Amino acid sequence: MTVTTETTTINHFINGAETAGAGTRTQPVYNPATGQVSGELRLANRADLDATVAVARKAADTWGDISLAKRTAVLFKFRTGRRPCG
Repeated sequence: MTVTTETTTINHFINGAETAGAGTRTQPVYNPATGQVSGELRLANRADLDATVAVARKAADTWGDISLAKRTAVLFKFRTGRRPCG
């Protein structure tokens, strides 16, 4: 009998969306309790990094224009693990 285990692929989260990116390399993720491979992490390449930095820079440039109340709400939602909406 062959036992097969399903692994999860962990993508990037860029600009509010999950993406596989352009990189082709991956790295195994190990379950620390069992030592078994439990997932696969996609590794970014230079194009992924450049795109992420560009999006982050644009967001940083406009972050100060958002009201303090809205910024506080976004940070509290982040702290609780929920994605901010709107």
